Amino acid sequence: MSPRAGQAGHPARTLAFVESPVQLLNVLEWAHLHGLHDPGPSGPAEPSGPGRAEPGALSGADAGGAGAATASVPPPALPTQPGPAHIGPAHAGPVPAVPVQGRRLPAGAAAAGAVAGGAAAGGTAAGGAELTVVVLSPTDPMTRGQLRRMADLARDEGYRVRWEEARGGTTAPFHTIGGLAGSLRRADRIVMGDPFSRYVQLLLTITRARDLVVVDDGTATMEFVAQLARGERLVRWHRKGGRPGARDLLFAPVSSSARRRLTPSDRRRVEVFSSMPVTEIPDGVTVTANDFAWTRARFGPPRITQSADLVGTSLVETGVVDGDRYLEAVRNLAKAHGATRYFAHRRESAEKLHRLAAETGLEIVRPDLPLELIARRGPIGRTILSFPSTVVHTLPLALAGTGVRVAVCDIDPTWLTDTASPRAQGFLSGVTGTARDVHRLAAVSPA
Repeated sequence: MSPRAGQAGHPARTLAFVESPVQLLNVLEWAHLHGLHDPGPSGPAEPSGPGRAEPGALSGADAGGAGAATASVPPPALPTQPGPAHIGPAHAGPVPAVPVQGRRLPAGAAAAGAVAGGAAAGGTAAGGAELTVVVLSPTDPMTRGQLRRMADLARDEGYRVRWEEARGGTTAPFHTIGGLAGSLRRADRIVMGDPFSRYVQLLLTITRARDLVVVDDGTATMEFVAQLARGERLVRWHRKGGRPGARDLLFAPVSSSARRRLTPSDRRRVEVFSSMPVTEIPDGVTVTANDFAWTRARFGPPRITQSADLVGTSLVETGVVDGDRYLEAVRNLAKAHGATRYFAHRRESAEKLHRLAAETGLEIVRPDLPLELIARRGPIGRTILSFPSTVVHTLPLALAGTGVRVAVCDIDPTWLTDTASPRAQGFLSGVTGTARDVHRLAAVSPA
């Protein structure tokens, strides 16, 4: 789907809603592919006060907490900054973080006036499209820290970023929705990272946009497309199979409305931008491949070490996998393949990570950016070990041509909790089985 001109010769106005660092990364990939640019002074102003994401810094409140990355992001003139946070055994030095990049305008944008007051000025992207990224900030400190860093990268690319404290208290949703209502009604295109989000579903009831775009939110994209094709209600895979709760029933009309709006019609076009294998494509939906061209163009190639790195998962935190079984699997996997570092998922608890460090001897690294960027910048192990997750699909694309091998370990059915969704094993097997350019490992057995 190419950018579409707005009414009366105005550029097409695009609002992107993100709630996680990976969603924002994939918005940048989508915008890079379509040649979008910053709306300039006429775009929505960033909110002032505590909710504003100050360029070039992480606030103490957001960077705090066990294992959180506490480094400030320097201005583009400075070449480096401290790396991600570490838990566990000391090592020779920190893993370098992704450096702040110099301001770059998308292809087709004018070179003149590239930077003015922290936003790109001048220039017209293909199709006259403009982009404002709205961050619906979560409360988790690690996620907020990564989002701050990603917001800085978005500004470096010349896009406007609007930070919303969407969950900052009981009245926060009302202030957020009220403040965005005008922009939503004026927008020609809405880009969203999580169609399962109740926040996003509520915002969809306000917009009149004819173009809707869903960018990857990990493996959930596969389930979203399949549910849309089958006309099912939108439910996250790890919750499917249980009885709807009171909040689900209360929100059901909004969710149904969102599903209808995400169904293509004569008045509405829907695009899915994904690196996931999408098989059940709903009629009228355009699927565009995300090959991480922006990531590969901006970062790397990485320095590759001779050891192996292991990628963590939040399956324990979501109640799918038993914590003790997971720890045992990590220990055995690391021993079998000589892994020395464990890249933690942003949702993994500090208690679990400290236990992993103590009982496995692994160096625990809390990345301050999505792993695709950290791995592309390097240094990274020659082999990356992972359980079924988004990275088994994205890392081979981000690291294409580097010689790094990605290996995925199946989840043994005995690791699942009694409360895991009936669909959990099948879904996780599907994530592994559909991954391209990865080496598949059998589930590790107790030593």
